[in-house]
Amino acid sequence: MTPHLAHAGLNVTDLDRSLALYRDLLGFTVLAEGKEDDQRWAMLGEPGGDPLVTLWQQARGSYDSGRSGLHHLALTVDSIDRVRAYETALRAAGVDFAHDGVVAHREGGASGGIFFHDPDGIRLEISAPLGPDGAPAPHADAPTCGFF
Repeated sequence: MTPHLAHAGLNVTDLDRSLALYRDLLGFTVLAEGKEDDQRWAMLGEPGGDPLVTLWQQARGSYDSGRSGLHHLALTVDSIDRVRAYETALRAAGVDFAHDGVVAHREGGASGGIFFHDPDGIRLEISAPLGPDGAPAPHADAPTCGFF
């Protein structure tokens, strides 16, 4: 058996600001949180479940897509309507988006989603397996995650 992803740990500059997105807008539940010295952390997931994302307040600057490390964090939901509901809530909160509206993962593809940034610039995706209905792909010649 190959390993499977247990959770993703993300460095953030301000835990409270990040919780406003991950907990309040995306709907993750805080499963545990704590502080060690001046570093705060929070484990997020579904109630009664395992952690899916851990936020570590220890970064000194914003995310840099030009450095080695995380490319983006991809989340999935069951329908394109849920993707659009997240898009509406995130836009109302002033979240920065990489594209205007839902985009397909590839030209003519059945899956697609929205691509946006958390308060530290970490790139996030929420997609659904079906439903972009002819939405354009950001890069016509290559499969894409929306952040090529």
